Amino acid sequence: MTKNILLIHTGGTISMKLHNESGAVILNDENPLKNEAMLQTYANIIELEAFNLPSPHITPQHMLTLRNIITEHAKLEQLEGVVITHGTDTLEETAYFLDMTTQFDFPIVLTGAMRSSNELGADGVYNLVEAVRVATDEQARNKGVLVVMNDEVHLAFNITKTSTSSVNTFQSPQYGPIGLVTKKQVHIHHAPIHRQYVNVTSLQKRVALLKVYAGMEADLLDYILQANYDGLVLEALGQGNVPPLIAKKLQQFFTAHIPVVLVSRCFNGIAEGVYGYDGGGKQLEDAGVLFANGLNGQKARLKLMLALNAHDPVDLRTFFA
Repeated sequence: MTKNILLIHTGGTISMKLHNESGAVILNDENPLKNEAMLQTYANIIELEAFNLPSPHITPQHMLTLRNIITEHAKLEQLEGVVITHGTDTLEETAYFLDMTTQFDFPIVLTGAMRSSNELGADGVYNLVEAVRVATDEQARNKGVLVVMNDEVHLAFNITKTSTSSVNTFQSPQYGPIGLVTKKQVHIHHAPIHRQYVNVTSLQKRVALLKVYAGMEADLLDYILQANYDGLVLEALGQGNVPPLIAKKLQQFFTAHIPVVLVSRCFNGIAEGVYGYDGGGKQLEDAGVLFANGLNGQKARLKLMLALNAHDPVDLRTFFA
């Protein structure tokens, strides 16, 4: 039986074109991927365009809109999967947001392209076809939100953009892809151990993200306090360490009951409280800093934002444990 797949377009390079005279990649008046006849070979496609935006224009509010679109269509129609085309700059954040805010057993698959629709070697249609193939495959069910590009299947939790321009840009450091797409089959060889879910209906609370560096000035944190942010994520040094002046300033966050979450700015590894010197992770942990296990900064920001905006209160220490 042909499966129903909801295909949602959001814009991005996958739907753009190269302007021959200026050499700039620009928005298309009409999405070239709409009504792609080849997709009907694999599924009954229910297609809509949520927005037509470059991915740097995507906000958490757009992500929430996508979640709501999927939820509403799942109530009205018998869906076997969802595919979302998206710009690659913020694709991993939208994927992670949807992974944290949906509980469907059918696959939600995001895909994109590194070359615009009229460039030599354009990868958009190819990636879209593979995404639809994964979305219709039984192996992809109950795996959470997936990212499919360049013949690989990745979990939203792990995936990150690692190259500015390579078609092989999306990688899962430490973990690798959970599956492969070949000409004949979809092969899923790993599955997530567990998923987290947060029920959100609005996004009022704000979370800032800062990257820690040698000699970082503490007055940067003053702005976060003065601007009334509700949470802070730091991409810390090494296993989760900061300069002494930053550690001292964080005391004001604890006094104001503003949660602070640490991740590592390192490409691999997990941040945790180890070092006991001034600004060391163990000292920070004892003072009240939370560590986001295995997440990068942009995803930790979304996780804290979702927790602070949750419909029901979330115990942050348990949530980030």
